[in-house]
Amino acid sequence: MKIKFLLLGTSLSFIPSLTYAQCVATQDCETLGYTETSCNGGKGIKCPFGNWWACIKSDSECEQQFCDKYGFQYTCSGTGYSGGTGAACGGKYAACNCSDGYEWKNGSCQKQVLNGAVGELYYCNGTVVGVNASGMDFYVAMQDLGQMGWTNASNQCSSYAFCGNIKGTLPTSEQLLSIYNNKWRVNTLLSTNGGTKMTEDWYWSSDYGNGLYDYYRVDMSSGSINGTYYGSPYSVRPILTSY
Repeated sequence: MKIKFLLLGTSLSFIPSLTYAQCVATQDCETLGYTETSCNGGKGIKCPFGNWWACIKSDSECEQQFCDKYGFQYTCSGTGYSGGTGAACGGKYAACNCSDGYEWKNGSCQKQVLNGAVGELYYCNGTVVGVNASGMDFYVAMQDLGQMGWTNASNQCSSYAFCGNIKGTLPTSEQLLSIYNNKWRVNTLLSTNGGTKMTEDWYWSSDYGNGLYDYYRVDMSSGSINGTYYGSPYSVRPILTSY
């Protein structure tokens, strides 16, 4: 019985030390959330262990914190902007509407870079590289390639790059007649977009027969078509048919 009493006394002697280790209170104000040295207008709670405060946010601060949290960060003003998308929060928007010619990209209204067919114009990285007129199902290159024989004309038109790997071709006599019939509109679009007008000369077509004089050309001054010798130098203008 004496042995049992001694063991019980020994085990109980550890209880106060264990309790003390688990229940130590901190007096570190910053750890307790009192992180400000002062509050505007004294609106806050002072730490009981030092000169630190936990401040109460104003309505405007709470609103701004909410707006920032949900991505309302754009003023939507300046060149290229036409206003904000949806309702504002704290005077700012989550996204913006852009003016004509601009697009919303990477958090700003940036000048739109056009590519491909847009109505009567064909673009490559924002630059007009071809034009057509109403009813034409192809685009005319912005300039002639010069005067040359038929073989060179066909090869150069096939390798002419309208944009990257998008290549041109030598027009058929029917397509050259379509250009002739719409010449005023085509030339207007060419001259107003940095190109050169179709001249009043003969242009090589892609049409040919079996003889040396069966390679056809079209006169842009009259619309006439006739066959001629393939080595004769005539004007060349590529067109784009696949886009």
